[in-house]
Amino acid sequence: MSIKEAYTTGARGIALRSMTGLARTRVTPNMLTAAGVSLCAVGAVLVYFEYRDELLFFWAGAAAFVVGSVLDILDGALARAGGKQTPFGGFLDSTLDRVGEGLMLGAVGLVFMRDDHEIALALTIAAIGGSFLVPYARAKAEGLGIKGDVGIGSRAERVTVISAGLILAPWGVLPWAIGVLAATAWVTVLQRILHVRRELNAD
Repeated sequence: MSIKEAYTTGARGIALRSMTGLARTRVTPNMLTAAGVSLCAVGAVLVYFEYRDELLFFWAGAAAFVVGSVLDILDGALARAGGKQTPFGGFLDSTLDRVGEGLMLGAVGLVFMRDDHEIALALTIAAIGGSFLVPYARAKAEGLGIKGDVGIGSRAERVTVISAGLILAPWGVLPWAIGVLAATAWVTVLQRILHVRRELNAD
């Protein structure tokens, strides 16, 4: 088992145990999904206002984004713990994942535009495209009956890079973090394309 697989399995196990009590309540996974994307939206708005106080608004935005992303992980754990899994819930979760991430990257792009940082803005656009293609490539692979979650830039890694970039943004790290995000996202897309081709040729 790889380090990434061990981490994912352990995180899911902890989340499942923590959701046991909540599963007995009327809270649904869709509620957690909605709360998660709402917090990500709040985080995006906070980041946009960073010009008022960089440290305060970047850090508050990062906190809201992290909590929102954690809720997005817990909605699946709640569904499994309470037997509340539904096809629509899975669809809604996957769709709103893109919304939360897209809103935050859009806010970051607006910050770069305001600062006349054209290269960083271009990297943000590339990061948005790559981040959206990563789950799309996985979905298409799994539609062909092939495991699609290969590569170095899954959602957990992307959330980590974005959050680190926001926390360190007052010290000029955000453009570099977005550059890393764009690079890893597109490398992951390429890895998944090559993986699918290899698996199909092996049949």
